[in-house]
Amino acid sequence: MAAELHAAIFMAKQERHKNLFLNYRNLNNFPVELLRDEGMQFLERLFMKRNSLTSLPENLAQKLPNLIELYLHSNNIAIIPQAIGNLVKLQSLDLSDNTLQIICPEIGQLRSLRHLRLANNQLKFLPQELGDLRELETLDVSMNLLRTLPERLHKCLSLQCLTADRNMLQCLPRQLCLLPDLNELSMAANCLTSLPLDMGRSMELQFVFVDNNTHLKALPSYLYNKVIGCSGCGLAGQVSDVKQLCLTLGDVSVPLPSEVKAIGSETDSVLPLEELACRVLHAAHNWTDVKFLTPFLLPKSLLEVVRCPLGHCHRCSQPMFTIVYTKLFPLRETALAGVHKRTTVSFVAYCCSSQCLRTFDLQG
Repeated sequence: MAAELHAAIFMAKQERHKNLFLNYRNLNNFPVELLRDEGMQFLERLFMKRNSLTSLPENLAQKLPNLIELYLHSNNIAIIPQAIGNLVKLQSLDLSDNTLQIICPEIGQLRSLRHLRLANNQLKFLPQELGDLRELETLDVSMNLLRTLPERLHKCLSLQCLTADRNMLQCLPRQLCLLPDLNELSMAANCLTSLPLDMGRSMELQFVFVDNNTHLKALPSYLYNKVIGCSGCGLAGQVSDVKQLCLTLGDVSVPLPSEVKAIGSETDSVLPLEELACRVLHAAHNWTDVKFLTPFLLPKSLLEVVRCPLGHCHRCSQPMFTIVYTKLFPLRETALAGVHKRTTVSFVAYCCSSQCLRTFDLQG
């Protein structure tokens, strides 16, 4: 194995390779051949996944100054040297599945960094200097021990995807709502009790995953036209409570969809609230006379929408109004794109974890 490693590095140096693959090499130490003499000044991408590395050399940036991508997934790295900040050209850094407990502040010096993956480590906090990464587009810190996120994270103006699943987060910094390009926010399986009231105000934010936060009792009204949860399917889950909550409208009681009764459960998906409201109105309209809808003061446009779904889910056969294929057709590209600007629909949602009623005002 040592002879093969030496041969691979020797050939890469001789032929001035830009990419070097050292995955699955059973490496316990960083290969000294990479650091000898002038190092590998021409190397741009280094793959060292699934080895047994415990540390990185202090002179890494000096010997590999032109690295653009560095992949160290699935090692035993516990410490990142402060000299990591000298890799000024680095755009992608993957340190997932290691044993990191601390991220040094010098990581904020990687001003070209676009993708940072730190999932499945032992991080209890992140440095505020992450906010200096103005080019950062993807940040994955899932499966750590984080209780908070850096408040300065909102200065990552290019951030598009933020994933922090399976941590111990109890709240989110309100400043995250200021991120102009954030499109996907995933905070599943945490300890969230609430979300910032401004969350979802940005038109760019389309996907918010907050499932399996058992203490989450309500959602901000701005999220009503987003994709919430893990799936766009309204597949009914098992509800243990015998007393099914119903929405009473005049003389008719309409059972609420099961998914809204257990926001954050492991078995139920949470749909956009406007979608749930349309399904309830559609069911009510099909069960009774048209005169029944008078108390809603519905405009004609919305009445026509709830009569005619855009489609039906292939899994549960439920009608779908604001979504058909959720990730391909966001709300703003569907027939309901302008409806929420013209009307207000009051929708009552039930959270079984707290056994209480919550009223969501669905207006833009």
